[in-house]
Amino acid sequence: MGEDEELVPVEVVGVRQHLVDEEIVVLLLDPASELFVPIVIGPSEGSAIASAQAGIVPRRPMTHDLLCDVITAVGASLRRVEITSLEHGVFHAALVLGSGGRVDSRASDAIAVAVRVGCPVLCSAEVVAIAGVEASSGPAEQEVERFREFLEQVTPEDFDTGHDQGPEGR
Repeated sequence: MGEDEELVPVEVVGVRQHLVDEEIVVLLLDPASELFVPIVIGPSEGSAIASAQAGIVPRRPMTHDLLCDVITAVGASLRRVEITSLEHGVFHAALVLGSGGRVDSRASDAIAVAVRVGCPVLCSAEVVAIAGVEASSGPAEQEVERFREFLEQVTPEDFDTGHDQGPEGR
């Protein structure tokens, strides 16, 4: 992503499963434009984001926890996460380290790490313009509140796909 690319701060509103098509999405909100950016994610990533937002700490580190621990162990820090582009329906992201180094990432993984360390999530203004869905006043605020209520009640088991990943895959 070029230095001249405009980035806007977004709020990670939460994770939701669509009842009709059973897709799991994470919603980002650009408060300035009042646009939601929905990103379709997998059940594991959905569980990782929702459990971190709910403050659930696993008994053993999950993949995103492990990445956070590695970043800390090597003396680095995570400055921010950037959602950089949308190419052929796939969101691309980068972890921006305190040193300025950049690590290419899937958007869902980057968001899962960001909510764990509490760093800002920024999104390309172009991505917001392309993928953003209007958040009208009233119903959108109610929707945001329902997402927050959902986050307070969600558990990692809510995202279980029914596929046994074995004892090491959980």
